[in-house]
Amino acid sequence: MSRIGKQPIAVPAKVQVKIDGAKISIKGPKGELSRELPREINVSQEGDTLTVSRQDDSRVSRQMHGLSRSLVSNMVEGVSKGFQRKLQLQGVGYRAQVKGKDLVLNVGYSHPVEIPPPDGIQFAIEEKGVVIVISGYDKEVVGNISAQIRAVRPPEPYKGKGIRYSDEVVRRKAGKAGGKGKK
Repeated sequence: MSRIGKQPIAVPAKVQVKIDGAKISIKGPKGELSRELPREINVSQEGDTLTVSRQDDSRVSRQMHGLSRSLVSNMVEGVSKGFQRKLQLQGVGYRAQVKGKDLVLNVGYSHPVEIPPPDGIQFAIEEKGVVIVISGYDKEVVGNISAQIRAVRPPEPYKGKGIRYSDEVVRRKAGKAGGKGKK
């Protein structure tokens, strides 16, 4: 039995779950998410808990068991609490601002980079335009848009300039050393 897959999922009071065969829809105060689960996986609701189980012990069923439980758990957490990711800008003159709903980045290019938010995503700026906060109810979308923003100017290893996750550690390289005095 999968250690992750066999754990029950607690459903908060303000969240509604609708199971229709292989499709699960979860609605909460932050939004609504639905997902088609693999046919090897069954989801059942008993009171305020969800249980994810598999039909048999085939390899594919075992692989999908823990994954499906994590996906359903993230859906429940997303519509009740939401997810957020923080990015940090490092570099002289690098800054971010929100115009309307779009995120505008000035990160050393000759032009500002505008990034429109997908549905259910909000951008916020903290600490004088140096920290970007991406929040939303779908963990997958929050992670993808964070990766797209980071890809605009990934951190470089010599000076550490660029856009990085707030918990990311960039390993620095020494660069060119000396050269004078050697013959």
